[in-house]
Amino acid sequence: MSRLNIHQLTKSGDDAQFHAERALPKESPLDMPRHQVYEQGFPIRNGRPTLARFIYTLFSRLFVFAVTAALSVYGIAEMYGVLSTNKITHLQWLFLVLFSINFIWIAFAFAQASIGFLACLTPWSTRQREVEVPFKTAILLPIYNEDPRRIRAGIQAMQADLLAKAPGKYAFFILSDTNRADAWIAEEHAFLDVINQEEQGCPVYYRRRSHNTERKAGNVADWVQRWGGAYEAMIVLDADSTMSAACMQALSRRLATAPEVGLIQTLPTIVHANTLYGRLQQYANQCFGPIYGEGLSAWHGLSSNFWGHNAIIRTKAFAGSCCLPILPGKPPFGGHVLSHDFIEAGLLRRAGWGVRFDTDIKASFEEAPPSLTDVMIRDRRWCQGNLQHISFLFAQGFVLPTRLHLFSGLMSYLSAVFWLALIIVGLAIAIQASVVRPEYFANPSLFPDWPVFDAERALRLFVVAMGIVLTPKAFGWLIGLVNIPRCLHFGGPILLTLSTVFEMLMSALYAPILMVSQFGVVISVFRGKDSGWRPQSRKDGGLSWKSAARAHCSHTVFGVIIAAIALLISNELFYWLLPITAGLMLSIPLSWLSGGARSAKLFKKIGLLRVPEEKYPDHILVELQHKLAAIPAQERALALSRLVNNPPLCAWHIAQLPSAAGLAPVFHAPTVTGEWKVRHADSLAQLETWLEPAETMALLSSADCIEQIKKIGK
Repeated sequence: MSRLNIHQLTKSGDDAQFHAERALPKESPLDMPRHQVYEQGFPIRNGRPTLARFIYTLFSRLFVFAVTAALSVYGIAEMYGVLSTNKITHLQWLFLVLFSINFIWIAFAFAQASIGFLACLTPWSTRQREVEVPFKTAILLPIYNEDPRRIRAGIQAMQADLLAKAPGKYAFFILSDTNRADAWIAEEHAFLDVINQEEQGCPVYYRRRSHNTERKAGNVADWVQRWGGAYEAMIVLDADSTMSAACMQALSRRLATAPEVGLIQTLPTIVHANTLYGRLQQYANQCFGPIYGEGLSAWHGLSSNFWGHNAIIRTKAFAGSCCLPILPGKPPFGGHVLSHDFIEAGLLRRAGWGVRFDTDIKASFEEAPPSLTDVMIRDRRWCQGNLQHISFLFAQGFVLPTRLHLFSGLMSYLSAVFWLALIIVGLAIAIQASVVRPEYFANPSLFPDWPVFDAERALRLFVVAMGIVLTPKAFGWLIGLVNIPRCLHFGGPILLTLSTVFEMLMSALYAPILMVSQFGVVISVFRGKDSGWRPQSRKDGGLSWKSAARAHCSHTVFGVIIAAIALLISNELFYWLLPITAGLMLSIPLSWLSGGARSAKLFKKIGLLRVPEEKYPDHILVELQHKLAAIPAQERALALSRLVNNPPLCAWHIAQLPSAAGLAPVFHAPTVTGEWKVRHADSLAQLETWLEPAETMALLSSADCIEQIKKIGK
């Protein structure tokens, strides 16, 4: 692949030559036809799973179904027995329906964790076969207004590892959808020194789109249609993802070994959490995550799911099957598909390509949102994307596991509605029982209709339900305890136990806040509000008390109201609801405590919530921290000032702009008004105060305008 030398600038008074080169290889297009929601499905192509793998997947699916069904029948029958007076009221029937939905959902999660627990206990390994890779793999990093220092450090760490272990086999593509002027120039400034280096060993390329059509899915699709033909496979990462060379080699080798597979998803490990909420997610991911991961992998078989990153995809399979349909209507339910990953996995499987979840591949890392409020912001976008999947749930051609993936995504947010509705209906029943005089002789009879409530049966059912919810975490704790090296990596049996109990307690406090928040998000989506597209926070998520109060005032008030009503009815009901109301009433301090590095220092010091990567980090994580420390922090500067005051950067920026040759002129208002301001500004500082964001972006997209701005800056 050749590089194109576009521009050369000689710095006055210096013999140094600054070469501004196009930061992209020669294009190798792939056709990517757009698909519809309803299309014909095909069986797995190019091969079949081994008999042992087929039997294992079949057994796992039967096990999950049987356990879910058995627990659901038991729980629903018990609740019917609890409510079965001589005549069940309408509210009680509604309560039973809501309870049934929620109980089936937690039983399904328990069944998956149970098969995962059994898989973790098996003494033999189910490692997939690997062969040497005859093709080159692209590593894609779609970014959107991100911190360029972290991305650069990650690329440099991974590149160095690949140069040592697999030279000539991989190439990085930074795919920018950044649409803020200052962030655009800052990322170009950060990436300038790593672009077009190591051309033969492991090159790094950079492409920025002018229009964010279809967001991340469109960003990746644009790469596939322009350069995908030159790469048999692509590894998709997030801005905060890190993978070792061994991990990427394992992915490439396994894809080469399995011609029937179109995608292999890894189980990412959360690392570098430095806040309380981040450390809770990190601990849950590393202690309990393998249980759920093994369970999902067991019953998914070749119909697994895609999480949007830390996975390898067969490029031609993706091009042929994954151009997403455009949904009819307006957002939030119509338009472009937001949560593209689940749908892309479903489309691959519908086209006859296997989708696999390999949990045994190590050194695949990601980072988590730092605080409760950051998770709530992310949930707004994820919720809208998952609710869009209603259009695909009964679409033609999808296999049953794909439909279950989509249903699970829906239930991850709709369950908040069902749980809150269950609480409200239960409270209404209690209010009705306390304020409405019972009619013992409502029907002509010699015998009264005594209201009967089986308290002992209700308590037994409550214990069973709590066991179903908490046992998967106990599985993770037990697996850690019996594996001595793993136990020591978590800090030993005492710290492992204390950390597990602490995580359970804190999760129980945060869960009601997320429930009410997600309920509000679901309602807002159904009311037609679009979430937009905001970048994920990569900072420490610290909040002031004022900000926390503003974010959670409604949660606190709601918790106080529920607790007050319960207390007025009976002390027993107040204590029964306390696990829910406590988190809501304490939502402001809990949210303040969740973010900011200060809140996690004590827990880190005493070893609480310790994970293996803290004491025994993978070499790629060590290298990442070294690279990050070596990159100086960028000085704050506006886009035009940063560009004009750095001639090499300015020349390189101009070289990246797409050529306008042969294109018909188009009226663009921000460009017209921006050029007028350039002509009339007395200084660069004055111009920057005049310009609107859209005008700045328009000027940065025009080489002629930049040349005019350079004259003002002199």
